[in-house]
Amino acid sequence: QNLVEAELEWEPSIDSSEIGVSVANGVVTLSGAVPTYAEKIAAERCAMRIKGVHGVAQEIEVRPFGDVGVKDDEIAKRALRMLDWNTMIPPDAVKVKVEDGRVTLSGEVDWNFEREAADRLVQGLYGVRAVTNHLKVKSRVQADNVHSRIEDALKRQSRLEASKIRVFVDGGKVRLEGKVHAWADRATIEHAAWAAPGVTSVDDRVTITA
Repeated sequence: QNLVEAELEWEPSIDSSEIGVSVANGVVTLSGAVPTYAEKIAAERCAMRIKGVHGVAQEIEVRPFGDVGVKDDEIAKRALRMLDWNTMIPPDAVKVKVEDGRVTLSGEVDWNFEREAADRLVQGLYGVRAVTNHLKVKSRVQADNVHSRIEDALKRQSRLEASKIRVFVDGGKVRLEGKVHAWADRATIEHAAWAAPGVTSVDDRVTITA
């Protein structure tokens, strides 16, 4: 608990004064309120960075300053404008729906990094209380060596032992299994899987061990 609280206080993008932290059996529960959704996500990432954390229960509420939000139609317009100007996201690929400050993204993109870029853009908009990302990665012609590409990427990561990670490929679907010691390692493995050509979904079953 002390480590998570110290990490939250150290992170410059977060005002941790209104965030509560409790810990039980390696699971961190975050509570309280922050003015933006981006801060809520940043707080979650802070907790995941701490060694020994096996999971995070996210109970932080997003409350804009003075609890005066932005109208849904204005959030949607801003989101579409931001997506249109971003060169990482294909033009007109993302559809935006907003209800009570909760944004839903839908449509198809070519790569997972485009999917993640759209998510990050919307997270930072004022008035957004939550983001649901339903963007799908288009199914493409499969390279014969998707499995080996993923394993080679894992071997290049000096912190990880690729032999302890099992990779199963079925068409464009990848399933990952194994154990690592930190959330950062788990994220690295998942990123390696998504970076392989033709991957449309990743079922990450890698677990965190003490």
